[in-house]
Amino acid sequence: MQRHVLLTASALVFSSVISSALSSAAWAAPGGDIGTMPTGHYACELPGEPTGPAARRITEQDFRVTGASSYQADGATGSYLLTGTSFVMTSGPRNGDRYLRQSEGFLRKIGPDGTPSLLRCIKRNPNND
Repeated sequence: MQRHVLLTASALVFSSVISSALSSAAWAAPGGDIGTMPTGHYACELPGEPTGPAARRITEQDFRVTGASSYQADGATGSYLLTGTSFVMTSGPRNGDRYLRQSEGFLRKIGPDGTPSLLRCIKRNPNND
């Protein structure tokens, strides 16, 4: 009986250690924690000129985040991956497009040279339509 209790206790400790290690590993990702963007329409724009409007809309770059790791653009659906501040469209019409997440609803497109470009995409809200 005493041996059975000892084996059961050892099994519970081992199970707890393995479970803890596996759950920690599931959350670890290169580049930071895995996350999602707020759902909604992201309007893309370039900075305006000093003597003109503050921004110049680039509507062909707009997209909509529709749910957990999904987006719509150009009439089709795709997936994205958000790790830390890196937002990458991993399938669909914008496959390979990369952005730097600057805040909750603000993305800056990464150019072909790997540096942030001037194009920014901002989540539209009822007060900024």
